[in-house]
Amino acid sequence: MDIVSSLAALLRLTETGSFSAGARERDVSKAAVTRQIAFLEEHFGVRLLHRTTRKLSLTEDGRTLLDLARPVLEGVETMEATLGRQSTSPVGLVRVGIMVAASHFLAPRLPTLLASNPGLQVELIVNDRFGDMIEDRLDLAMRAGEITDVSVVARRIGIAARVVVAAPRYIEARGHPSTPVELGRHTCIVHDVGPDSDMWTFGGSHGAEEVRVSGSIRANDGAVVHLAARAGYGIAFLPLVQVVDDLRSGALVRVLGDRPSPGLPLSLTYSSRRHLAPRTRVVMEFIIEQVRQMRGALAATSDESIL
Repeated sequence: MDIVSSLAALLRLTETGSFSAGARERDVSKAAVTRQIAFLEEHFGVRLLHRTTRKLSLTEDGRTLLDLARPVLEGVETMEATLGRQSTSPVGLVRVGIMVAASHFLAPRLPTLLASNPGLQVELIVNDRFGDMIEDRLDLAMRAGEITDVSVVARRIGIAARVVVAAPRYIEARGHPSTPVELGRHTCIVHDVGPDSDMWTFGGSHGAEEVRVSGSIRANDGAVVHLAARAGYGIAFLPLVQVVDDLRSGALVRVLGDRPSPGLPLSLTYSSRRHLAPRTRVVMEFIIEQVRQMRGALAATSDESIL
């Protein structure tokens, strides 16, 4: 049996977390993956996995073998990419950690990528906080803010900005606030992420300004705030990537466009301990291109300070 293929099966088995998922990704049967793991255990004379009905984890010997195998497998991937075997048709699963707001932007665009790469699979791990990329089994992660983690490689792709939005029907009924202080007389929808969530901060040429807002709807889920704004209940303060399609379609309109909020760097990261596999690179470049297209589409109609 091919030891390199068996090591690759072990790697993706631990990264996907189950025999079934590992088999689906490699387009083989669960029994075939089981045989590959059994082959490795017999070949090296050690037990590699702890198996229970609910959990699959590496033994100490399994962890040691995988740490030694990673450079070998990365070298094989590099050779395949260099020789063109994968570069024209990337295959396999890419796990992408992504912020909740950005998932609303990326999810409807992924079918375009998958249609042109039928052997590719993408799993979105939606969370606003991520820990160790290896431990979380992430190939890529989209993060907002300065990246200080030396264990990852960061590629800056833009600015994570928030914008004030409302449905046209709300503006027609209640008017369009022209200054931040006027928000105090409007119904606002608060995304509750901690203390002072109802304190909205603005910048721009007029200088920094903070305004406390209020309304009868608060939610700790940005999607709920988004839906309430679309329904015309009030004014919301949401990430641009979450509402960009609504701004382009007219389902929402910008409020206080000349008073942008402070933005944070937006980056794609991957572990510095592994080379970037061709399938991962394809997904990364796709995300970067989608962000670029978003910036281009908004440039003609939006204040460039939010881009």
